[in-house]
Amino acid sequence: MDEFELEDNLEFILQSIQELMEDQGENHAFGDANQNELFASLVNYDHENMLPDVSAADVAAGKDMQGIPWEKMLFGRDQYREMKMKNYRNYQNLSYAREDALQECKQVEKDSPYYDFHYNTRHARPSIVHFQLRNLVWATTKHDVYTMHDQSVTHWSSLDQLSTELINADDCIVPKQRGHGSQSVAMVQVTTMAVDSNLLVVGGFQGEVICKRLDDDGVVFSTRVTDDENAITNSLEIYQDPCGSRRLVAANNDCSIRIFDTEYFDLLKHYGFPWSVNSVSVSPNGKLFAVLGDHEDGLVVDPKCGKAIGSLRGHLDYSFASAWHPDGNIVATGSQDTTCRLWDIRNLSHSVAVLGGRMGSIRCVKFSSDGRFLATAEPVDFVHIYDSYADYGKSHEIDLFGEIGGLSFSPDTEAFYVGLADQTYGGLIEFTKRHQHHYLNALW
Repeated sequence: MDEFELEDNLEFILQSIQELMEDQGENHAFGDANQNELFASLVNYDHENMLPDVSAADVAAGKDMQGIPWEKMLFGRDQYREMKMKNYRNYQNLSYAREDALQECKQVEKDSPYYDFHYNTRHARPSIVHFQLRNLVWATTKHDVYTMHDQSVTHWSSLDQLSTELINADDCIVPKQRGHGSQSVAMVQVTTMAVDSNLLVVGGFQGEVICKRLDDDGVVFSTRVTDDENAITNSLEIYQDPCGSRRLVAANNDCSIRIFDTEYFDLLKHYGFPWSVNSVSVSPNGKLFAVLGDHEDGLVVDPKCGKAIGSLRGHLDYSFASAWHPDGNIVATGSQDTTCRLWDIRNLSHSVAVLGGRMGSIRCVKFSSDGRFLATAEPVDFVHIYDSYADYGKSHEIDLFGEIGGLSFSPDTEAFYVGLADQTYGGLIEFTKRHQHHYLNALW
């Protein structure tokens, strides 16, 4: 967010605090503070000097993992959380009562952490261009993470503690490849991204798709997939089709999904839908797409012909995220109705579980590669990691403050990354997997 958005957000917080003070009367937690004092205590914002990184040793010594100096505030973390929970208003496209969306939700027990805080770097903090699109963090190893900040697509090495720019989307990007629909693009506002093996792909607000091979300089392919005025590239996924060929599928606001090959980036398939497509995810065997968009119902689609072979009915609002369990039987969908639904592809008559958020829409959904964990992110503050071995009945909740730009498990599941876009207290936060060494207990 820019400076004006930050100030608007702080003014919202102040209004919320004032309402909390009025509700609690003389018993409120803020003493005799006036609005100016509250504003000053909220943030010490400096455009030139970012806050230092935060390490596990810092947190062990009592520091907040985001570096928020609660001891200097006129209110504590618990009071701020209470205020935020009370006053947050989730964005809805459709009209319904949130209670209706939550009535089927599974009772989930809060478990001990599955991942422990390790490091928070300010040097790879993501930026969010479109408030509904939050897929801007990708880990290709436990030490290599790709994200986007201020139109700069970057690689973060947690080993070297180094951020390297790969694409400056503000520049005029001239692709190496000619023909096959390739064209130069410029001033691209990055909305989404995907990374797999050696290929990095980013999407833009005007329907741009930009492809870079990580072992080569420059951009190999770029284009605008449509001249439609409503063209946002909402999601991208790199996958292997049933024949073993690598493909790229793009979902756009022009009610379309497009399938490209990843050698020459030829457009192979173009399928239309009755509504803007916000998310497409591919089953592990490449035989099915989960297609979600500006409709409360999602579709399961055959990528060979683009025809729907099943419907996902149960959400009450538009959906923007989905992911497949590695076994290929379960697909998870995240909706603005503040729930994540799990569907068994063998019986789509109803969802097999409904997992509710704390405050807001479910904007990002990821499974770990071993299928053990399902991670979901709300637009702000809350990340949930569910244990599939406990039938999703236990979860590790990560409680933060700020807009969430994306989530990613490392392929070996040893690391988990959360991109927090807050301009002051955000960063790329690394968590490491907690291992239960029960055999050590026998030694005591």
